[in-house]
Amino acid sequence: MTKTICSIIAVLSFQLSIAQSSETKIDMVASKWNVSPEAIFQRFDNRETLLLNGGRVTVKNHKFTNGTIEVDVYANSNRSFAGITFRKQNNNMEEVYMRLHKSNQVDAVQYTPIFNNESNWQLFREYQAMVLFKKNGWNSLRIEVNNKSAEVFVNDEKVMTIDKLRTDQNSGEIGLFTLFSNRFSNFRFTPKDAVENTKKDSNVPIDSTIIKKWEITKSKPYKSEELHFENFLKEEYITVETEASGLLPISKYIKKSSSGNFEQNVEDYIIASTTVHTSNNETKLFSFDYSDRIIVYLNGKAIFKGNNAFRSKGIQYMGHIDINTNKLYLPLEKGANKIHCVVIDKANGWGLIAKLE
Repeated sequence: MTKTICSIIAVLSFQLSIAQSSETKIDMVASKWNVSPEAIFQRFDNRETLLLNGGRVTVKNHKFTNGTIEVDVYANSNRSFAGITFRKQNNNMEEVYMRLHKSNQVDAVQYTPIFNNESNWQLFREYQAMVLFKKNGWNSLRIEVNNKSAEVFVNDEKVMTIDKLRTDQNSGEIGLFTLFSNRFSNFRFTPKDAVENTKKDSNVPIDSTIIKKWEITKSKPYKSEELHFENFLKEEYITVETEASGLLPISKYIKKSSSGNFEQNVEDYIIASTTVHTSNNETKLFSFDYSDRIIVYLNGKAIFKGNNAFRSKGIQYMGHIDINTNKLYLPLEKGANKIHCVVIDKANGWGLIAKLE
C-alpha cells in the first residue's frame, strides 16, 4: 500500500511539474486580448500579428507570477518603444521594452516600474542596456522572472539583469506595451516555480547620512502664481520611506491629476518635507537630486530652484538623477529646521533623493 501511495504521489508531482512548465501561446486574435482601439489584428509576413499604435493591451483570463514571457517584434527604424508588461494590478506593473530606433545605443533596452500609470525610467538608469537590433525581420524579447528579480534577453542573448523588481506585486496580468506604432507576433509564456535567491533584499541604507523618510502632500496641478509658502503649513502630510539608496519614487505613493500621457501630462507638484534638529547654529551640506523640477525652502525661505527634466538641457539629455549632483550649504539654526522641497513633474519619473552631511 505504501509503495502504491508513493507511486501516485510521484506521478502527481511529475504531472504538476509538467503543468507548471508548459508553454502557453496566446493567438493574435481579438478574442484572446483585452484590446484598445489602437489594436489591429492582421496577417503579416506569413504570421498572425498585432499592430499596436501606442498604449497597452493585456491577455484575457491569465495571470502571471514567475516564469518566462516571450514575444517577437518586427524591426522598426522609426522612433518607437515595444515591450512586455507583467504582474499588472490596476495601474501598477513591471515593464521592459525595446527602443528599436536606439539600436546599439546605451539605452536601447530599458526596465521601469509603472506606478499609478506613470513610467519611471528616469529614476532607474542602472536598468538600461546597449543592444544591436536586427534591421530586418523579427527581434525576440524574452523576460525570465524569478520572485523579485528578472533577466532580459534579446534575440536569445542576455542583455540585462534586474536585481530588484520595484513594485510590491507578486502576480498580475501580462501584456504588451508600445509608444508609437509596433507589430507583435508569437506571444507566449511559461509559468515556472521560483528559485530561492541566496541574496536577500535589504532596505538598510548604504549611507547613514541619507534622508530615509519624508513627509509628503497629495498631488496638485502646478501653477507658479498659486504657490505660496504659508500654504505649505496648512497641507496634510503622510510619512513615506525611501529605497535603500535614498530614492523616493513619488508616483508609488501619490497619484497625479494627469497621468499616463507622457509629455502630454500637465505638470503636477507635491511638497516633501523633513526636519533637521541641531544643538547649535551650524552649517551642513545638503546633497540632492530630483525629477523633473524643484524649489527648495529652508525655514520658509526659497534657496534653490532647478530644472532636471527630460531634454531640458538638449535633445539627448535624459534627466537621470544622482544624489551627489546638487549641493547646498545650509545655515541651520539651533533647534528644529524645516526643509520643504516642491517637486514638480510632467512625465518619465517623479523622484527625489537627498542626504545631509
